[in-house]
Amino acid sequence: MLAELRPKSQITIPKELVEKLGLSEGDKLEIFEKDGVICIMPVSVYPKKYLDELKDEIEETKAKLASGKQPVFDKIDALFTKLEEN
Repeated sequence: MLAELRPKSQITIPKELVEKLGLSEGDKLEIFEKDGVICIMPVSVYPKKYLDELKDEIEETKAKLASGKQPVFDKIDALFTKLEEN
């Protein structure tokens, strides 16, 4: 598929690709160059506050795992049994 570079360095992504990738107006795309090739990749953008909270939660879970306070389950059934107890 060909795309033409237009004024203001704009291109149109062919409709077939938009549909195949499930893209829609307003989606964010990362554009970068690698070895002389222009790459366009769909991305999700999250607010910094959300990412900071997620990072904190991951650090807390790592600390619980290291201290033995975070239960670890070998099987999903054991997890559900523990959840039903609470």
